[in-house]
Amino acid sequence: MAAVSEALRGHLAMLAFSALVAGSFSLGVMVANEIAPAALNAARFLIAGGVIGAAVLATRGFRREDYRAPWRFAVLGGLFAGYFVLMFYGLQTAAPVSAAAVFTLVPVMSAAFGWLLLRQITSGWMALALAIGAAGAVWVIVRGDFGTLLAFEIGKGEIIYFWGCVLHAIYTPMVRKLNRGEPALPFTFGMLVAGAAVLLVFGWSDITATDWSGLPFIVWIGLFYLAVCASSATFVLLQYATLRLPSAKVMAYTYLTPSWVILWEIALGRGAPPGMVLIGVAMSVVALAMLLEGDAKPQRAKA
Repeated sequence: MAAVSEALRGHLAMLAFSALVAGSFSLGVMVANEIAPAALNAARFLIAGGVIGAAVLATRGFRREDYRAPWRFAVLGGLFAGYFVLMFYGLQTAAPVSAAAVFTLVPVMSAAFGWLLLRQITSGWMALALAIGAAGAVWVIVRGDFGTLLAFEIGKGEIIYFWGCVLHAIYTPMVRKLNRGEPALPFTFGMLVAGAAVLLVFGWSDITATDWSGLPFIVWIGLFYLAVCASSATFVLLQYATLRLPSAKVMAYTYLTPSWVILWEIALGRGAPPGMVLIGVAMSVVALAMLLEGDAKPQRAKA
């Protein structure tokens, strides 16, 4: 029973994760052209590190044993920092539809890296769920329009973003491989500090060239959402879930993100999508139900 409970907690963590990440797409569009990607993400990691650091102090405090082998945090921080930078560079030229379609490849790649790094096996049932989820997500992304789907093109921005998605897919199983029993909060703090250090070195020229005092107010709103909600909270949720679920199941929640984006867009007054899009939403829900059923089957078999 305890194993079932832990798995369900992991799924709930990823449900919250997908909703918060979706907000970063809607708000990120509003600030993407106002600040350099490296500068934005350096500030994002620094603010997120401060938030998580305060949480660590308020709970267990900083302990030396939580930060053994610091190279592990450099690897994880570098992977995630690289993903975010490549995402924003890719989105400078990639069309939103094609870039979002590239993002749906992450769960499949995560399953592959989960096998390479952890020997996690993706069952036929899970593979079917991933396929249904991917199809549903793409249908949502193209807003239920076959013409948009057929117009999909791969350009320079999509290629740049693809490599960022590869880093994201590697990150998920690497968390499980490199964690040595550290709780999610201190482990996340170590990753954020390392990621911030990488971004400070990589993006120093962009950081110093940015007129921070002259940035529009919407940039600060977007930055703090990205740092607190789409970074601090989601990093903890992702670390928590990856220690309880296989990598492919963790990243399967990527498929829910387009559906959450629809709700964000409606909330921001940008209108509802065509009714045909609901077919894709339903497919994403079916895929998640299949994954949850996949968790329950082994437990019933053991009973």
